[in-house]
Formats: sequence, structure tokens, C-alpha cells
Amino acid sequence: MATKRKRRKKRNVYLKWTLRILCYFFAITISWVILLRFINPPITWLMVQRGIERKTDGKGREITKKWIRYGDLSDNLKRAAIAGEDARFMEHWGFDREAIADAYQRNKDGGRLRGGSTISQQTAKNVFLWPHRSWVRKGFETYFTILIELFWSKKRILEVYLNVIETGDGLYGAEAAAQHYFGKSARSLTKRQAALIIAVLPNPRRWSPAKPTAFINRKANTIVRYMGHSKIP
Repeated sequence: MATKRKRRKKRNVYLKWTLRILCYFFAITISWVILLRFINPPITWLMVQRGIERKTDGKGREITKKWIRYGDLSDNLKRAAIAGEDARFMEHWGFDREAIADAYQRNKDGGRLRGGSTISQQTAKNVFLWPHRSWVRKGFETYFTILIELFWSKKRILEVYLNVIETGDGLYGAEAAAQHYFGKSARSLTKRQAALIIAVLPNPRRWSPAKPTAFINRKANTIVRYMGHSKIP
């Protein structure tokens, strides 16, 4: 009996600490998300990692970024982001089932590997998580996506996304990209320029909006074609 009581007591202690840790986790993460609804994230894990990589390569840790409020960002850029990255952004609650199903089928059929991540998922990953892929990170990405959809508006999600995305080597956000590649502000990007910035996002350190390859040109043309159908918040 004494042994059973000890085991029960031990289980109760473990359960108590588990519940306490979970409460702390939810309290901290929810508070974090609510805080960043009003405060712009100053840096991301990806920026830190890229800074270390640049330092290792002898390039220095330079990070070029400048925050632009949602209302000041070019509508062309907003439409290009939705057309190129998440056509149903205004309709879903963080997860695009059709895109996920399509990506799964293409990957299953042996086509070029592709994901089904929405702008909301990419924002959650960029702002709150580390860059390396894993099932653990995917689980956290799902959790933070739900939180930002609950506590942020679609405008805020798109604003943060366009200001933290990696747009080149040491470049982050649309303003840094617009200034670097086109010598102008993200406030006044043309349709073509906005589409080119979005077209290189899968690998912005490999491709350049200022010197697009044939593939990037085709992709940008497609984005421009669909921009007119893109609803923005």
C-alpha cells in the first residue's frame, strides 16, 4: 500500500508540474502574440542566423531593413503577395486546405516538391520560430498560426509578412528590397516590380528581382496576370 501511495504521489507531482509548465507556455506565447499585434518585431531568428552566416563568410553581420506601415505599402505589392503566395488569404483562417491537398498530391505523384504554406503560416514561422524544418517546428508553426489568426487582423498579418520576409542577402522586408533593387520606396512599386520581388521569395539569395531569369520572368508574369483578382484587406 505504501508503495502504491508513493507511486500515486509521484504521478500527481509530475501531473502538477506538467500542468504548470503548460499554463506558463500558453500564458507566455499568447501574451507574446498579443504584444506583437501592436509592436513591430525588431528581429527574427532567421535574421540572427543569416547574420552569423554572413559573419562566418567574412561579409559582416549587416541587416538592412526598414518598417513600412500597412497603409503606406503599395497596393501592387499587397496584391502581388496574395497572388503569388496565397490566393485564398482573405478566405481561410490560416490554413488553405485546397493548397495543402494539391501540394500533397503533386509530391505524391513525384512532381517538384512544393509546400502549401499560407501567408499566415509563413508569418508565424518567420516571426516566432527558428528556420530549420522539422515536425516539431511544424507543430509550433500550426499553433502560432492559429494564434495570429485569432489575435491579429488580416491587415496586421500581411503587414508583418511584407516587413520581415527575406528579400535578398542581408535584406529583409519589402522596403529594403525596393530600395536595393529598384532605387525607390515600397510605397511606389509598379505591378511588375512588386511581382518580381514576390517571384524570388522561394530563394531570394539565389535570384534577383533586378536581374530575373527566364523562370522568374514567367513567374512574375503569372503573378501580374492574377493580381487583378486578388482581394486585399
